[in-house]
Amino acid sequence: MNATPTPTPRWIYALQIASVGMIWVFVLSISVWILHLLRLSYRLNDVPSASFAISIVAIPVFVTGASVLTYVFVGLQRGASTEEEP
Repeated sequence: MNATPTPTPRWIYALQIASVGMIWVFVLSISVWILHLLRLSYRLNDVPSASFAISIVAIPVFVTGASVLTYVFVGLQRGASTEEEP
């Protein structure tokens, strides 16, 4: 069974680009919010250990997740654009 890849319609591609963009907006918004909470806890002389622990874990997890999803999207687009060799 030799199936040829069909080109992705433009509207699906646009939705995929919008999805990747929204993921990065979400991740950057959460990162900025967490950094704001860190600064706020410092200004209020709050115990920073919980804030730092959450930020040390949360920010890399969100960035890694968005990076993996972007990598998968780019890989799928490259796979769809290459033609099968006989």
